[in-house]
Amino acid sequence: MKRSLQPVFWLPFGAGGMLSALIGWMLVLVTGIAAPLGWVGWMTFPNVLAFARTGVGKLFILAVIALFLWHGAHRISHSLHDLGVRSGTGSMLFCYGLALAGAASAAVALLLVG
Repeated sequence: MKRSLQPVFWLPFGAGGMLSALIGWMLVLVTGIAAPLGWVGWMTFPNVLAFARTGVGKLFILAVIALFLWHGAHRISHSLHDLGVRSGTGSMLFCYGLALAGAASAAVALLLVG
């Protein structure tokens, strides 16, 4: 029986799905609604920048971005298959390549923060 690479793709998909279900809505609430309206006083630019400059902060931000992107890429890839689009290597490379490029650009941006 031929071995498959599917578990390699399903593991980050599951992790990204769990992360988005557990804290994704809270990130949208805090960063998109509560902070701009001034409901949370600790969400100021200097505080967020100080968090992003720590090693743990960089890892957390990178993990959230990379897992969300991978989860989205996996969903799009399988949705294309469900819609009847021939899901060959090209569409998979496109979807997962975009997720990888987004994660890599986030990593570079976090390294440049300081």
